[in-house]
Order: sequence, then C-alpha cells, then structure tokens
Amino acid sequence: MDEEVKYEMRIPRGVSGQILANVMEKFDLEVKQSDDGPFLYGEQEKLEEARDFIVKALNERIKELEEH
Repeated sequence: MDEEVKYEMRIPRGVSGQILANVMEKFDLEVKQSDDGPFLYGEQEKLEEARDFIVKALNERIKELEEH
C-alpha cells in the first residue's frame, strides 16, 4: 500500500496549450486548477523533467521569434 508522494508545480504564464499537452502525455502528469492558477501534479522526478522540457520549449520559441 505504498503510495507515491505527489507534488505540485505551478505552470508559468506563457506556456502554450501545445507544450502543456506534450508535458502531460510525455511525463504522465495531471493539470489541476487552483485559485492561484493551474499547476502540474505528479511525482517529483517527473515534475523536474517536465520543468526542464518546458524551459527548453520556451527557449526554442523565443529563438524562433527573434529570427523574424
């Protein structure tokens, strides 16, 4: 009956729905809503991997915008 401890990570503004959908699928995380906004919910290791994925995706998007 050992249950994994679940953690929360706020989703920063500017994260697109496409990035969020990829994160949910790739890292098996849930999105929940609170009074403070949406957050990802899941295992700590997966949240850390998702954070790195989000940062990389946002940096790639910034590069694309700078080139135009």
